[in-house]
Formats: sequence, C-alpha cells, structure tokens
Amino acid sequence: MDILSILIVVPLLTVIALASGRNKQQVRIAAAIGTGIQLILTFVLLFEYLGERSSGNIDEMVFMKSYVWFQTLNIFYTVGVDGISVSLIVLTGIILFTGVLASWKVEKMQKEFFASLIILATGVFGFFISLDLFTMFMFFEVAVIPMYLLIGIWGSGNKEYSAMKLTLMLMGASAVLLVGLLGVYTNSASFEGGPLTFNILEIAGLNLSYDTQMTFFPMVFIGFGVLGALFPFHTWSPDGHASAPTAVSMLHAGVLMKMGGYGCLRVAMYLMPEAASELAWIFILLTSISIVYGAFGAIVQKDLKYINAYSSVSHCGLVLFAILMMNTTAMNGAVLQMISHGLMTALFFALIGMIYERTHTRDIRLMRGIMKVMPFLAVCYMIAGFASLGLPGLSGFVAEMTIFVGAFMNTDTFHRVVTIMAAASIVITAVYILRVVGAILLGPVMDEEYKSFPDARWFEKVVTVTLILAIAAIGLAPLWLSDMITASIGVISGNFFH
Repeated sequence: MDILSILIVVPLLTVIALASGRNKQQVRIAAAIGTGIQLILTFVLLFEYLGERSSGNIDEMVFMKSYVWFQTLNIFYTVGVDGISVSLIVLTGIILFTGVLASWKVEKMQKEFFASLIILATGVFGFFISLDLFTMFMFFEVAVIPMYLLIGIWGSGNKEYSAMKLTLMLMGASAVLLVGLLGVYTNSASFEGGPLTFNILEIAGLNLSYDTQMTFFPMVFIGFGVLGALFPFHTWSPDGHASAPTAVSMLHAGVLMKMGGYGCLRVAMYLMPEAASELAWIFILLTSISIVYGAFGAIVQKDLKYINAYSSVSHCGLVLFAILMMNTTAMNGAVLQMISHGLMTALFFALIGMIYERTHTRDIRLMRGIMKVMPFLAVCYMIAGFASLGLPGLSGFVAEMTIFVGAFMNTDTFHRVVTIMAAASIVITAVYILRVVGAILLGPVMDEEYKSFPDARWFEKVVTVTLILAIAAIGLAPLWLSDMITASIGVISGNFFH
C-alpha cells in the first residue's frame, strides 16, 4: 500500500481501536497513540518528499497512484502530493495530535468524541491527497459532516443553533460546489465525444473553453470559499467556533478552513485561469472586506472565542486575497498563511479551552491577573498573540510579509489600493490582541478564587510547546518551507500566462 493511502487507513484503524477500549484511560491512550503514529507518518512523508526534491526526481506531483473506482463514469481513486499538499498534511497531523491531547479530560461519550474527531481528520487527509475531483468532493463531505455532531453533542452555549447553522451553510456551499465540479466534468472531454474525466491534472491540460470557465468558476470558488469564510458567507464561522469544544475549534479553524483556500487554489484557479483573471476583482473586493471586517469584528467582542473566531475570518480572508493576486510570491504567501494561521489559531483555541476549564468564563471583563497564577499558560497566550499580529521571528510575519510584497507587485492602482487596505488590518489586529493580553493576563488578580487554579498540566504543556515550536520553526527558518511551496505554486501560476 502506498504511503498516501496509509494516511487514510491509520485513522480508520485508530477508530476501530477506540471501539475496543474498555475504560476511559484506554480510549485516551488509543487515541493518542493512533494520532501520534499519524503525525509520525506525516513527517515521514515530508522527509521523503524533501528527499525526492533534493535528488531532482520530482515532477508536478509525486507518490502518485491511481486505481479504477467506477469505470462507467471514469471515476478513479487517484492520489498524489506536491509541496502545497505535503505542508498541509503535516499541519493536519500536528493539529490532530495536539487536539486529542487538549481533549484529554473529555468525559462525555469519550469513544464517540474521539472517533468523530478522527473521522473528520480522515476526510481532511483524503481531501489533500486527492487528484480526482469526485474523490476530493467525497472526502470534503466526510470532513464537514462530523462537525454537526461534534458541536451539537459536545459543544457549549447555543450549540444546537450553531451546529445547524454551520451544517446548513456548508451543505449549501457543497451543493453549489457539486454543480460547479459536475460542470467542469461534463466539459472535460479532450475531443468531441471523447471520454470525460474527473482527473485534475488531465483537466488542467485541456484548457477548458472560456464560456465553461466563466460559468463554473464562480460556483467552484464560492463553494470552496464559504469554507474559507468568504464574505458575506462567513457568518457560520464565529458561531461554530464559539460553541465547539476545544479540539473541534482547533481542527475547525486550524485545518477545516484551510480546505477552502486549498480548493480555491487547486481547483478553481488552476483549472479555470481565464475566468480567474476576468472575475478576480470581484472576489478581491469580497476578501478585502473579510480582512478588514473580521479585524474590526474582533475588536468589539468580549468573548475570547468570538475574538479569535473573527480574527480567523480576517486571516483566512488574507489567504483568498493572496490567491487572487495570481503571482507566485503572493500565492506562496497564501499557503504560508494557511500553515501559520492553522498553527497559531490552534494554539489560541487550546489556550482558551485551558483557561475556560479553570475560570468557567470566556468573558474578558471577568478575568485579570492570569499571569500571576498561571504564568506558563499566560506566556503561551502572549506568544500566540505576537504570532497573530505579525511579530518578526514567528510564522505570522513571514506569511503576511510574503502576501503583501506579492500583492504589491501588481502595479495597477486597483491592486495597490486594496493591498494597502488589507495591510491596514495589521494595525487593527495589534489593537485587539494587545487589548486582550492587557485585559486578562496583566494587572492584579481579579478573583481570589483564581489563586487556587493550577498552571499547565503535562498534556497541556505538550500541546502548547509543540505548536509554539512549529510557529517558531517557520518564523526563524522559513526558506525550506517557502522553497518547497514555490515549486508547486509555479505550476499553478504558470497557467495564468499560457
């Protein structure tokens, strides 16, 4: 079996192992071991990919395998990876493993919780390795559907409303996306009356007709863009984040929203470059609104989760914004931003969950002086905040600087004006991050009860340290990752100049 298929099989075996757990401790250990093995496999894939690159034996996609699935419709189980998908697979492995550890104390229906979480991640892994539009869409649905159960059963607050809103909006987006993908498929014959194909690489070489691209590009981009919190279809995201349990928020913001950006890049932009060039200005305006609106939305919130949720709308807006700039530098920055935001938002949500477990509130007006009673968690929160506002030496700076430099390379007035607008969001981000840090971490202890709270436990330290090391590794030594992504981005951006 090829290594990419193993990435799907191991989580399923982990779910089977969970089912055989006789007590809560066995279930926790099975989940941790299974996701730990999965994390190791993602790094094995990374090193094998880097080995292929260093030896020069690398094409657009590597480790490709294809098996007939449904011959009548020419549907294949076709998998393969490049630098973009490998980096996102490693990101998923890190967040899945740390999410399981962050949920170490979950008591309610523990087997079902970890099983749902791991099935969601299985869909994400399958999505990132798929080179067939049908199998990609199938894994997309596998990743989205468990969110309803995870929020509706294990969530908090107005969880039923949030779960239903999220599911309905994402299912609506899936319906639009499916129409767009079927439109691409039905126009994919290389000659009149020839066989149709779902294969992404084959379709990319066909040069779809202008009318086909103009008809189906908006459907595909919006279908994926809703998952990437594209304005005005973003409203599911803050409510979903706020009501989800900690690990689900980590996977939701850290990985699931990245599927939207990846789909827009890999499918919409790559397969329909002419329509992308024609219609980009519309979506650039929408993403610019997402960036600024999300940042301002975070400023007025009082709930820690809502603050981070609106921050995610802003940062994911930057991803789509950079993709639409259609040059290699900006699109490279988009992928870096996916990885950077995935790590730092997972760290944020993990820390918010740890603080909430102790204080039983997420209202920043009811917290103060956490630095004095939980110094480890407070320092970790400050590091996450500094990464979010783009402090040099952390991943946020590398990603955002690459995006803005790439966007500013477009010399026309429109692109430069919207780039300046987007860059202004950095100032707004600094305002709400520093405001929250000052409100909850510094100053005298607000509640005497806080003085009895414990600082981070062993599994919480593993979660936070793992994510911080990954953030710092990208911030201090970004070139290996940037070079890996650039080679793959060149193939996609090259389509715009054919």
